[in-house]
Amino acid sequence: MSLTPSRRPALAEEVTKQLRGMIQSGEWPLQEKIPAEPELMASLGVSRGTLREAIKALAHSGMLEVRRGDGTYVRATSEISGAAQRMYKEHTQEHVVEVRVGLDTQAARLATKHATAEDIAAMRALLQARHDAWLAADYPAWARADWDFHERVALASGNPLLHQLYVSFGGVFHDDLLRQQRKAGFNGIPHEGHDELADAIEARDEAAAVASVYRNLDFAAEWINS
Repeated sequence: MSLTPSRRPALAEEVTKQLRGMIQSGEWPLQEKIPAEPELMASLGVSRGTLREAIKALAHSGMLEVRRGDGTYVRATSEISGAAQRMYKEHTQEHVVEVRVGLDTQAARLATKHATAEDIAAMRALLQARHDAWLAADYPAWARADWDFHERVALASGNPLLHQLYVSFGGVFHDDLLRQQRKAGFNGIPHEGHDELADAIEARDEAAAVASVYRNLDFAAEWINS
Protein backbone atom coordinates (compact mmCIF):
# COMPACT_ATOMS: atom_id res chain seq x y z
CA MET A 1 0.00 0.00 0.00
CA SER A 2 1.48 3.32 -1.07
CA LEU A 3 0.82 6.59 0.70
CA THR A 4 0.08 9.79 -1.18
CA PRO A 5 2.30 12.62 0.05
CA SER A 6 0.32 15.36 1.75
CA ARG A 7 0.25 18.72 0.00
CA ARG A 8 -0.68 20.57 3.17
CA PRO A 9 2.90 21.32 4.37
CA ALA A 10 3.74 22.82 0.99
CA LEU A 11 0.57 24.92 1.08
CA ALA A 12 1.31 26.07 4.63
CA GLU A 13 4.81 27.08 3.53
CA GLU A 14 3.34 29.09 0.65
CA VAL A 15 0.89 30.83 2.99
CA THR A 16 3.75 31.53 5.42
CA LYS A 17 5.65 33.15 2.57
CA GLN A 18 2.63 35.31 1.68
CA LEU A 19 2.11 36.45 5.26
CA ARG A 20 5.83 37.19 5.62
CA GLY A 21 5.64 39.33 2.49
CA MET A 22 2.73 41.35 3.92
CA ILE A 23 4.79 42.08 7.03
CA GLN A 24 7.99 42.95 5.19
CA SER A 25 6.18 45.23 2.73
CA GLY A 26 4.66 47.25 5.57
CA GLU A 27 1.11 46.26 4.60
CA TRP A 28 0.86 44.99 8.18
CA PRO A 29 2.69 47.60 10.31
CA LEU A 30 4.91 46.81 13.26
CA GLN A 31 3.01 46.59 16.57
CA GLU A 32 -0.38 46.45 14.79
CA LYS A 33 -2.94 43.62 14.82
CA ILE A 34 -3.23 41.58 11.63
CA PRO A 35 -6.66 40.80 10.09
CA ALA A 36 -8.85 38.23 11.84
CA GLU A 37 -8.78 34.56 10.80
CA PRO A 38 -12.05 34.59 8.77
CA GLU A 39 -10.84 37.53 6.70
CA LEU A 40 -7.45 35.92 6.03
CA MET A 41 -8.99 32.55 5.20
CA ALA A 42 -11.26 34.22 2.64
CA SER A 43 -8.56 36.40 1.06
CA LEU A 44 -5.98 33.60 0.87
CA GLY A 45 -8.44 30.83 0.01
CA VAL A 46 -7.11 28.43 2.65
CA SER A 47 -8.49 26.43 5.54
CA ARG A 48 -8.25 27.46 9.19
CA GLY A 49 -5.74 24.67 9.85
CA THR A 50 -3.39 25.78 7.08
CA LEU A 51 -3.61 29.42 8.15
CA ARG A 52 -2.86 28.53 11.75
CA GLU A 53 0.18 26.50 10.69
CA ALA A 54 1.53 29.54 8.86
CA ILE A 55 0.83 31.89 11.77
CA LYS A 56 2.41 29.43 14.19
CA ALA A 57 5.57 29.32 12.05
CA LEU A 58 5.85 33.11 12.00
CA ALA A 59 5.10 33.31 15.73
CA HIS A 60 7.89 30.79 16.37
CA SER A 61 10.28 32.95 14.33
CA GLY A 62 9.31 36.00 16.38
CA MET A 63 7.66 37.95 13.57
CA LEU A 64 4.15 37.51 14.99
CA GLU A 65 2.79 37.38 18.52
CA VAL A 66 -0.47 35.50 19.21
CA ARG A 67 -2.36 37.02 22.14
CA ARG A 68 -5.05 34.67 23.33
CA GLY A 69 -8.45 36.34 23.34
CA ASP A 70 -7.13 39.44 21.59
CA GLY A 71 -5.57 38.63 18.23
CA THR A 72 -2.23 38.34 16.45
CA TYR A 73 0.22 41.25 16.30
CA VAL A 74 3.27 42.07 14.19
CA ARG A 75 6.34 41.98 16.44
CA ALA A 76 9.20 42.02 13.90
CA THR A 77 9.75 42.54 10.19
CA SER A 78 12.08 39.59 9.65
CA GLU A 79 13.19 36.35 11.26
CA ILE A 80 16.49 38.01 12.17
CA SER A 81 14.62 40.82 13.88
CA GLY A 82 12.37 38.35 15.70
CA ALA A 83 15.31 36.31 16.97
CA ALA A 84 17.09 39.49 18.05
CA GLN A 85 14.08 40.69 20.00
CA ARG A 86 13.91 37.42 21.91
CA MET A 87 17.61 37.81 22.68
CA TYR A 88 17.19 41.42 23.84
CA LYS A 89 14.73 40.29 26.51
CA GLU A 90 17.63 38.51 28.20
CA HIS A 91 19.57 41.77 28.58
CA THR A 92 19.08 45.09 30.34
CA GLN A 93 17.92 48.34 28.75
CA GLU A 94 21.37 49.75 29.46
CA HIS A 95 22.96 46.97 27.39
CA VAL A 96 20.61 47.72 24.50
CA VAL A 97 21.46 51.44 24.59
CA GLU A 98 25.19 50.63 24.63
CA VAL A 99 24.78 48.51 21.49
CA ARG A 100 22.70 51.25 19.87
CA VAL A 101 25.61 53.66 20.35
CA GLY A 102 27.60 51.63 17.84
CA LEU A 103 24.79 51.20 15.34
CA ASP A 104 23.43 54.76 15.59
CA THR A 105 26.79 56.46 15.25
CA GLN A 106 27.79 54.32 12.26
CA ALA A 107 24.41 54.87 10.61
CA ALA A 108 24.81 58.63 11.12
CA ARG A 109 28.35 58.63 9.68
CA LEU A 110 27.32 56.70 6.59
CA ALA A 111 24.13 58.72 6.12
CA THR A 112 26.16 61.93 5.83
CA LYS A 113 27.83 60.30 2.83
CA HIS A 114 24.97 58.42 1.19
CA ALA A 115 21.64 60.04 2.11
CA THR A 116 19.63 61.24 -0.87
CA ALA A 117 17.35 64.27 -1.09
CA GLU A 118 14.45 61.82 -0.81
CA ASP A 119 15.89 60.39 2.41
CA ILE A 120 16.26 63.83 3.96
CA ALA A 121 12.75 64.86 2.93
CA ALA A 122 11.38 61.66 4.51
CA MET A 123 13.31 62.38 7.73
CA ARG A 124 11.88 65.90 7.89
CA ALA A 125 8.34 64.60 7.34
CA LEU A 126 8.74 62.00 10.11
CA LEU A 127 10.08 64.62 12.52
CA GLN A 128 7.07 66.81 11.81
CA ALA A 129 4.73 63.85 12.37
CA ARG A 130 6.58 63.09 15.62
CA HIS A 131 6.22 66.69 16.80
CA ASP A 132 2.52 66.87 15.89
CA ALA A 133 1.74 63.52 17.55
CA TRP A 134 3.46 64.55 20.78
CA LEU A 135 1.54 67.83 20.98
CA ALA A 136 -1.70 65.95 20.27
CA ALA A 137 -0.86 63.44 23.04
CA ASP A 138 -1.09 60.62 20.49
CA TYR A 139 1.78 58.73 22.07
CA PRO A 140 1.63 55.51 20.00
CA ALA A 141 1.85 57.64 16.82
CA TRP A 142 4.66 59.68 18.39
CA ALA A 143 6.64 56.53 19.22
CA ARG A 144 6.14 55.12 15.70
CA ALA A 145 7.27 58.36 14.04
CA ASP A 146 10.30 58.61 16.34
CA TRP A 147 11.32 55.04 15.55
CA ASP A 148 10.62 55.46 11.82
CA PHE A 149 12.95 58.49 11.79
CA HIS A 150 15.84 56.50 13.28
CA GLU A 151 15.16 53.61 10.94
CA ARG A 152 15.20 56.00 7.98
CA VAL A 153 18.64 57.23 9.03
CA ALA A 154 19.82 53.61 9.10
CA LEU A 155 18.30 53.04 5.65
CA ALA A 156 20.02 56.19 4.37
CA SER A 157 23.37 54.71 5.46
CA GLY A 158 23.34 52.68 2.26
CA ASN A 159 24.36 49.55 4.20
CA PRO A 160 21.51 47.00 4.02
CA LEU A 161 23.03 44.77 6.72
CA LEU A 162 23.31 47.67 9.18
CA HIS A 163 19.73 48.63 8.36
CA GLN A 164 18.48 45.10 8.97
CA LEU A 165 20.30 44.90 12.30
CA TYR A 166 18.89 48.28 13.27
CA VAL A 167 15.36 47.23 12.40
CA SER A 168 15.73 44.40 14.92
CA PHE A 169 15.54 47.01 17.68
CA GLY A 170 12.04 48.08 16.59
CA GLY A 171 9.93 46.42 19.26
CA VAL A 172 12.37 47.12 22.09
CA PHE A 173 12.76 50.76 21.04
CA HIS A 174 9.00 51.29 20.75
CA ASP A 175 8.29 49.79 24.18
CA ASP A 176 11.10 51.79 25.83
CA LEU A 177 9.81 55.05 24.37
CA LEU A 178 6.32 54.48 25.71
CA ARG A 179 7.74 53.57 29.14
CA GLN A 180 9.77 56.77 29.21
CA GLN A 181 6.79 58.84 28.06
CA ARG A 182 4.87 57.86 31.17
CA LYS A 183 7.52 59.38 33.45
CA ALA A 184 6.78 62.86 34.80
CA GLY A 185 8.77 65.61 33.11
CA PHE A 186 9.80 63.57 30.07
CA ASN A 187 10.34 65.64 26.92
CA GLY A 188 9.34 63.58 23.91
CA ILE A 189 10.64 65.93 21.22
CA PRO A 190 14.29 66.73 21.98
CA HIS A 191 16.26 68.19 19.09
CA GLU A 192 19.34 66.12 19.89
CA GLY A 193 19.61 63.10 17.65
CA HIS A 194 16.60 64.23 15.65
CA ASP A 195 16.36 67.73 14.09
CA GLU A 196 20.07 68.30 14.74
CA LEU A 197 20.90 64.95 13.17
CA ALA A 198 18.80 65.65 10.08
CA ASP A 199 20.53 69.04 9.73
CA ALA A 200 23.97 67.42 10.02
CA ILE A 201 23.13 64.73 7.47
CA GLU A 202 21.88 67.32 5.01
CA ALA A 203 25.06 69.38 5.58
CA ARG A 204 27.22 66.24 5.13
CA ASP A 205 28.78 67.01 8.53
CA GLU A 206 29.89 63.67 9.99
CA ALA A 207 31.25 65.07 13.26
CA ALA A 208 28.06 67.00 14.01
CA ALA A 209 25.91 63.98 13.17
CA VAL A 210 27.82 61.70 15.55
CA ALA A 211 27.83 64.33 18.32
CA SER A 212 24.06 64.67 18.02
CA VAL A 213 23.61 60.91 18.28
CA TYR A 214 25.70 60.82 21.46
CA ARG A 215 23.61 63.60 23.03
CA ASN A 216 20.39 61.78 22.19
CA LEU A 217 21.54 58.45 23.61
CA ASP A 218 22.86 60.15 26.75
CA PHE A 219 19.37 61.63 27.13
CA ALA A 220 17.79 58.19 26.64
CA ALA A 221 20.16 56.59 29.18
CA GLU A 222 19.25 59.19 31.79
CA TRP A 223 15.54 58.43 31.48
CA ILE A 224 16.07 54.67 31.46
CA ASN A 225 17.92 54.97 34.78
CA SER A 226 15.57 57.53 36.34
